[in-house]
Amino acid sequence: MKFLTSQLAYLTTDPEARSNIKTLIKYLLFLLLLVAFYAVLFHVIKATVEHEQHSWVTGFYWTLVVMSTLGFGDITFTSDIGRVFSIIVLLSGVVFLLVMLPFLFIRLFYAPWLEARVRLRAPREVRPGTQGHVIITEHDPVAAELAERCAVAGIRYWILEPDSARAAQLHSDGLSVLVGENDSRATYERASASTARLVLANCEDTTNTNVTLTVREVAPHVPVAAIVEEEDSIDILTLSGATSVLPLKHQLGAYLANRVDSGRPEPHVVGEYRNLQIIELAAHDTPFVEQTVRETMLRQKTGLSVVGFWQRGKLVPAYPQTPIGAASVLVLAGTDVQVKALEALLPGRVHEVPPIVVIGAGKVGQAAVRALKRKGLRVHVIDRTESALRPLAGEVDALFVGDAADRTFLESAGLLQARSIVLTTNDDAMNIYLSVFCRRLNPALRIVSRITHERNLEAIHRAGADFVLSYTTLGVEAVMSLLRGSPPVLLGEGVELFTIQVPASLAGKSLRDSGIGSKTGLSVVALQHGKELKTPLTSETLLPAGAELIMLGSDAQRGTFADAYH
Repeated sequence: MKFLTSQLAYLTTDPEARSNIKTLIKYLLFLLLLVAFYAVLFHVIKATVEHEQHSWVTGFYWTLVVMSTLGFGDITFTSDIGRVFSIIVLLSGVVFLLVMLPFLFIRLFYAPWLEARVRLRAPREVRPGTQGHVIITEHDPVAAELAERCAVAGIRYWILEPDSARAAQLHSDGLSVLVGENDSRATYERASASTARLVLANCEDTTNTNVTLTVREVAPHVPVAAIVEEEDSIDILTLSGATSVLPLKHQLGAYLANRVDSGRPEPHVVGEYRNLQIIELAAHDTPFVEQTVRETMLRQKTGLSVVGFWQRGKLVPAYPQTPIGAASVLVLAGTDVQVKALEALLPGRVHEVPPIVVIGAGKVGQAAVRALKRKGLRVHVIDRTESALRPLAGEVDALFVGDAADRTFLESAGLLQARSIVLTTNDDAMNIYLSVFCRRLNPALRIVSRITHERNLEAIHRAGADFVLSYTTLGVEAVMSLLRGSPPVLLGEGVELFTIQVPASLAGKSLRDSGIGSKTGLSVVALQHGKELKTPLTSETLLPAGAELIMLGSDAQRGTFADAYH
């Protein structure tokens, strides 16, 4: 009843709906007058031409029977004038009653009523007492992915959408949506922003400034995270009241730059969980190449655990007998002291590194170039337009204007001598093409690339990319790290660090007997039992009931774990 009332209220308050109803009422009045006029003519013809007397009810009855083409035949005209009149009534009934009336009813009332049902399907306010939720100010790829992560983590969220029809569609797709303008104070009051866990401003920089100021009017102390496009906007958003400012494109460039071959074997910290660090180490130019995990004795020498390997973009579990190839990237877990112990085992710069080739001089490309230069590396940058390269003039070793799909042009830019290439264009198809092309020209090349759409992840790995990261994944991980209160963990596209309670079927078993790695492909990093974080783990480590497994893997592998161990 409440829903029906809200629909009727919409139809009576919306200007277009009111105009449609007025038009429909006018047509119904016209139709009623036409029926009355035909009823009067019926009496006149029957009385003056055919000399018959009928009641007024009979006149209306005959008119409606003829106009609706029912034609019972119990009342008929015998004169030519009466029959001509019957034909006129019949034809006008077909047009005005059987054609125009249904059309206008559907067009002016039924369709708006259905639209009102759709528009009012999405809620306009949260339930009283709602707290600890996340408010997302716009639906975009980051919001869509973040919604999935929040649902898995058991965190309530609401996405603001000003268009009620689109909000209804998103609501039908299973998303939690609130209808409202993201720059309206009333919207945040209805969204209970004052008790929210976080507000994410993920619109344009100018809109985010307005959003942040508006949220601060309603909720002065609620954390606000703002995604910015331009570096100049960082200070503006901070002054506007944003608690955290996320320059994702600049961070994406820096993350990509950390995955190149710098010419010196060095571990890269890619994330932290409490005092546990997750690091990556490229195996080539290290003493571990062509050894098995057991033969490296890394656990005995440093205390670090080898929890997995990157093999052409796929994270695979590490077993004692697993061999380490020159193209492998080790994923290790341990403390800061243990990482320093690993650094002591590694040689210094083993050769003079050729230039790093960066294709694409947009915001991500420029950020990657500057991060590479801070490492003291030589950089060559390629872009189709000279204007895109102009901001980097004087900062890099060489700039090349031309088509990266040209083999001769790539060779002149140093591709054959390079050991790493960074693909930063925002065109996934181009990055996939270049991955195949560059891999064929230089099989030993380390290819680091960005992608825009997650659906292209498998394709670009098949094309030969070693490391892939997207803007969306970076944004989602940055926000989730704020919600967790810990630094982000970014191993690569599709791989996450997460915790799962030890299933009852595994309680008391050793890690080797559990078969987690062989059955699911997940890498067990550590074991949380009460306040104790246990690492490194061995194959004989027991899994106590009530403890939590800290693991690395994909959503698909996590689903496999749930199916395998209930």
